[in-house]
Amino acid sequence: MTEKQRLEQALLKGAAAPRKAFFSRPHWTRRQFFGLGAAGVTGAVLAGRPAAGAQVTSLGAKTKGTAKNVIFILLAGAPSHTDTFDFKMIEGTTPAAAKPETIKGLLWPTGILPKLGSQLDDFAIVRSVRARALVHSLGQTWVQIGRSPAAVLGDVAPNIGSIVALEKTPDRTPQNVFPTFLALNSASAIGPGYFDSKFAPFKTTPTASGLANTTHSGGEALFNERWSLLHQVDDPLRTSSPLGKDVEDMDGFYAAARGLMYNPLVDKAFRYSNEDSVRYGGNGFGNACLTAKQVLEANGGTRFVQITLGGWDMHNNIYGTNGNVNSTGIFPLGNILDAGMSALLADLKATGLLEETLVVAVGEFGRTVGRITAAGGRDHFPQQFAVFAGAGVKGGRALGQTDPTGSFSVATGWHRDRDIEPADIEATILSAMGIDWTTTRHDDPLGRGFEYVPGAKDDLYGPIDALWA
Repeated sequence: MTEKQRLEQALLKGAAAPRKAFFSRPHWTRRQFFGLGAAGVTGAVLAGRPAAGAQVTSLGAKTKGTAKNVIFILLAGAPSHTDTFDFKMIEGTTPAAAKPETIKGLLWPTGILPKLGSQLDDFAIVRSVRARALVHSLGQTWVQIGRSPAAVLGDVAPNIGSIVALEKTPDRTPQNVFPTFLALNSASAIGPGYFDSKFAPFKTTPTASGLANTTHSGGEALFNERWSLLHQVDDPLRTSSPLGKDVEDMDGFYAAARGLMYNPLVDKAFRYSNEDSVRYGGNGFGNACLTAKQVLEANGGTRFVQITLGGWDMHNNIYGTNGNVNSTGIFPLGNILDAGMSALLADLKATGLLEETLVVAVGEFGRTVGRITAAGGRDHFPQQFAVFAGAGVKGGRALGQTDPTGSFSVATGWHRDRDIEPADIEATILSAMGIDWTTTRHDDPLGRGFEYVPGAKDDLYGPIDALWA
């Protein structure tokens, strides 16, 4: 076994354990933090500083730095790669309704993803992605934290968005009242791990009426009067508080929430018209894509948006119930993805935002290839794909190639010449954002040193630079 292989195996060791809150120090626990969020506006928008005295080291890697923002689309449930972005026509299995056509040299299911087929120039598909876990909860966590949840620091590892939120804190201004890390339709999004709760995702479900709990039942005048009275009474305990950091943190929470209230910029970004909603598909996923576009357009401080589209766990009736392709399965859900993502890419491109926004779409793994099962579905399978767009990524192509069945990679499409893993995708996101993926923080609770990308300092994982080549 080579040294790299030994290091790689070491990264995967560790007893499997459920993800749970780590905070036991005198700060808010994640349970308390999200409890506050459920009652009103969450405190994830707080702009602050990393843990005091944290030592940070890195190899000084050269980053791409082409992205100001990231939109991370988690396709929860694991889409069938051979029915979508690595399409394979299986005689006697694939329905004619998939309508395969060759576009840009790629066989494309125009019956499932018609609009994206017409936008192939705007995104690149990586087909040499391989999952190491075939359990939904494990795999979904893995792609959000870029490492094995069962590894030593997996249980306290932050979401990639939380790393971005921490790193981009110095860039925030007093006018940046939006959360740095926004999670739409993502109630199960992984949180900040051992990082301070200010770097947690701000979780909300978009509605046409806008962001909830940003007005007071008594009206703005009464609210402002009570806000002023609160500070007259409490400021001696809130500022440089003799009661310690807990009280100062709570004051920051209040101030951040106040910044979102009675704010026309917030109203404009989080509200949307029925006409625009219909253009994005008229569904929850489309509304999330629309909101993400508007939030980034507002330039209010949000830098990482996570959107979740679930329902891809198609063990049964992947091509519809009783032969009706529009009833259930890959066709209606594919059309939802197609409408929302195509409108998002088109609008970002039209406004110029696509040039500075990296869009990533990925599931936790793929699905079995070839003929479908006796239940009419496809089961869990390690081969999968990832889609990248914007921030200088060169579209209109596929990186990597699978065998005729989609079972394994026959060409990887990048300089490391191996299958791409979640750690590489994380490194790609961080590099695009100008964040050194070889960074190690020495403030982790176990004192081991927390690597942004595990094994990066030993060159085990790194960015997919071929996306820009």
